[in-house]
Amino acid sequence: MTRTPTALLSPADQERRRGLRLMKGVALGALLFMAVLFVIAFAFQEQYPPLAYVRAFAEGGMVGALADWFAVTALFRHPLGIPIPHTAIIPNRKDEIGRNLGEFVETEFLRGDVVRTKLEETAIAAKLGEWLSVPVHAERVGAEGSLMAAGILRALSDDDVSDIIEDLARKHLINPEWGPPLGGWLGRIVESGAHHGAVDLAIDSIATWLSSNQASFSGLVSRRLPAWVPSVASRLVDDTVYNEAVKFVAAVKADPRHPARIAIDGYLARLSDNLQHDPVTMARLEETKATLFDSPRVRELAAEAWNTAKAGLLDSLADPGSGLRRRIAQALAEIGTRLTTDAALQRRVDGWVTDAAVFLVDRYRHDIASIITDTVERWDAAETTEKIELMVGRDLQYIRLNGTVVGALAGLVIFSIAHALLG
Repeated sequence: MTRTPTALLSPADQERRRGLRLMKGVALGALLFMAVLFVIAFAFQEQYPPLAYVRAFAEGGMVGALADWFAVTALFRHPLGIPIPHTAIIPNRKDEIGRNLGEFVETEFLRGDVVRTKLEETAIAAKLGEWLSVPVHAERVGAEGSLMAAGILRALSDDDVSDIIEDLARKHLINPEWGPPLGGWLGRIVESGAHHGAVDLAIDSIATWLSSNQASFSGLVSRRLPAWVPSVASRLVDDTVYNEAVKFVAAVKADPRHPARIAIDGYLARLSDNLQHDPVTMARLEETKATLFDSPRVRELAAEAWNTAKAGLLDSLADPGSGLRRRIAQALAEIGTRLTTDAALQRRVDGWVTDAAVFLVDRYRHDIASIITDTVERWDAAETTEKIELMVGRDLQYIRLNGTVVGALAGLVIFSIAHALLG
């Protein structure tokens, strides 16, 4: 049989090989001792009759040692290289052993009741919570999760994601009619007065602009006056227009019930109603929407949105000091704390994990067990035999040693009984 090169063995396997060789030497030494003892006793038993008992003892020991050597050797190879039937069991029946092992694991270990009993005895949520509540552990999980998420993001096809975003945007944003929902939203804003802040901001902006841009009114009206009007009168007209604009804006700003404000409220209310009920207004909005979101533009916006989001996520996931990574670690630590203190949450999590594990085992236990069968079938017969012998061979050599001792004692007892009955 081809031996596995020592260089390919793990340190543990090399240690097992040394132990196996030692025990083989011990078992062989016991056989040789019995053989020498037998020769001496057989040669001198006529001169010293009590040596007959020693001879029977040694003879039984040799028989037991040889029988157990044959049995142990037959597991792994043909004894003395002779192809005796039912020897070299492991290399010849490797695949069958793998199938039987897989079937045993499937029927005895991968059962829903076995898995459920074991998991119900284990405080899964509490142990997970204790581990996650340690900041270092939470950061580690966050880092590993970030690496996985970054890998998934890089593996995604940008074109495919853009197509999905475009389809979702078109289905849920562009294709639906905008008028009624937009009009209803605007109506609620007007009814609640939430738009007053925006109106105030616009008035403040206009007032600020007027105070800083008086020169913009020079010639605004005077350019339209006849040429014979004196220049002094022209400047007076422009200044009057500017001052009236400033006073008007100031009045609107100071009076919450100013007619201009009321007019704005009325316009927004009419616009809200028209968006919901006026076909002309609704059609104009739909035309504007169609012009704004034509197909190439939607595609371009979807690609830009995805590329921007992807770049931002990758940068945040790669940076241990980013806000996203810190929040992930913080959230995991908080989950761990809750799992250690919230008994109701522990029961729910334990139940979810147990039910999920039982479901997976019941549905896929044959596929899981087939890993054993398929793996054993792929193994080389010689290497498999070598590995198994290294794992259990040392204990099997004790069988040889015990067989030598038991055989010797059995031979002595049988000889003694026979001698007593026939002597």
